[in-house]
Amino acid sequence: MTTILVTGGTGTLGQHVTELLRADGHEVRVLSRHAQPYAVDLREGGGVLDVALAGVDVVVHCASTPRGGDERAAGHLIEAARRARVRHLVYISIVGVDAVPLGYYRSKLAVERLIEASGLGWTVLRTTQFHDLVARVLEVLGRMPVLVLPAGVGGQPIEVREVAARLAELAVGAPAGRVADMGGPEVRSLASLARAYGVAAGRRRRAVVRVRLFGRVYRAFRAGGHVVPGPGAGVGTFEGYLGERFGGGEGK
Repeated sequence: MTTILVTGGTGTLGQHVTELLRADGHEVRVLSRHAQPYAVDLREGGGVLDVALAGVDVVVHCASTPRGGDERAAGHLIEAARRARVRHLVYISIVGVDAVPLGYYRSKLAVERLIEASGLGWTVLRTTQFHDLVARVLEVLGRMPVLVLPAGVGGQPIEVREVAARLAELAVGAPAGRVADMGGPEVRSLASLARAYGVAAGRRRRAVVRVRLFGRVYRAFRAGGHVVPGPGAGVGTFEGYLGERFGGGEGK
């Protein structure tokens, strides 16, 4: 049995990682801003972080926010992990953090570099976006009378439970450095994903307007910097996710 700390263990990904590791017989501690007894805001650090890491063998770092502070949070976590003599730090990152010049992506890349330079044993896994995030974006866009999408941009959504299974596998193994990226089973146009979402959600079809945008971020997305070349490692499809969420419905 290994003692493992999962940061962000109440989040979309972290809760699945926690469940899998516990089912495999490991002692798992959940760290988040509100989860007792290890309620910690990693951006602030503090003594509870040292308590949470006491006797921990492995940290799976899932906590993250696009609102800022990930680098500061990682710094506090790394310092505390060194003090606790943690042997392995596993980090979940995003495919394209070194190709797409978004602020959040740059922050994730900076955290990768902090971990690589930490002196700890480390593993970094990059994945494409989860199905539920794509669905949330399409939900918001679908509220408009006309569905406006960036022209020439696609996506490769992946099932979060598959990512959790891979993270759990990596957590109980030896530090492996940067491992192979994970992506969903297919690269799809945003229009295709939007049609599938609309059918599953029972929404009437809306006119789709594809808009050509400008700037480095748009060019990077058009170039596919955020997807995995070739077939992704994921199996679960977007339609499969939608079927579970809405109780049926397929379409491309």
